[in-house]
Amino acid sequence: MKFISLSALLTLMMLEMSHAQAELTVYESFDDFEHLLHSDDDKIHVINFWATWCKPCIEELPYFEELNASEDNIEVILVSLDFKNQIETKLKPFLERQKLQSDIVVLTDTKYNNWLDKVSDEWSGAIPATYIYRGKASVFREEDFKSVEEIESIINSIKI
Repeated sequence: MKFISLSALLTLMMLEMSHAQAELTVYESFDDFEHLLHSDDDKIHVINFWATWCKPCIEELPYFEELNASEDNIEVILVSLDFKNQIETKLKPFLERQKLQSDIVVLTDTKYNNWLDKVSDEWSGAIPATYIYRGKASVFREEDFKSVEEIESIINSIKI
């Protein structure tokens, strides 16, 4: 009986680990990622570009987590710009420690000059950067947030 219990426990642990890894979508091409910037539904979409090596990015993550937990009609997507060769060694361990609940994707397309202006003409490439939209209404911000209220203020400016 103990063997079955240990076997079941190991199976559950393996399923949990594979589930966590399956949730992390990696886009190697901006063209594959771009659909996330154009959802035509009733939700407000908050797309935050960040990286584990960016201190201001890390400092504002709790505000996005708070927003994600408190609003049903808001979709928060955290887009990691971490280097492809550091996904396993830096990004995944960071995500495990932080236990982030927002949707997380990785964009590893390093041809930034080909796609930055597709996010916003205002984007120089600096992070953190956040694109908030609902339908055709949108706001882009290329600086860190100091509170969840700052993010909510921008959201309120595009609500219809």
